[in-house]
Amino acid sequence: MVFNCTIEKEENIFIAQFPDMPNVMTCGFTHEEALAMAKEALDGCLECDIAHGNEIPAPSFAEGYPVSVAPHIALSLKLRELRGSQSQTDIARKLGLSYQAYQRLENPRKANPTVKTLEKIARVYGRELSISL
Repeated sequence: MVFNCTIEKEENIFIAQFPDMPNVMTCGFTHEEALAMAKEALDGCLECDIAHGNEIPAPSFAEGYPVSVAPHIALSLKLRELRGSQSQTDIARKLGLSYQAYQRLENPRKANPTVKTLEKIARVYGRELSISL
């Protein structure tokens, strides 16, 4: 998952913003530092928004600089998207997991799934698990 940011120079700092995530803004003394700070700010904000149950907009802004979301956060967002209107309890049952174990999978601060668990999730949703490094 990738969100694009804009970086503009103002006086002697570079301001990075995400049009898709208006609550994320940071800066750096160089262009490169602003981009690195943008990644940190995006991941932190997404993690916090997920923990608070806030709606996360789908990335749509295609200009600027691409910033990849950390894998554990992207997994959490993908699981919520796939689950849709189904309850966590329903999905946990289908996976043969406890409700609490599934709940941790959707929490980027606590998720640490095994590859076997990811394979089960893919099967339940009729998807193929693909990993690219």
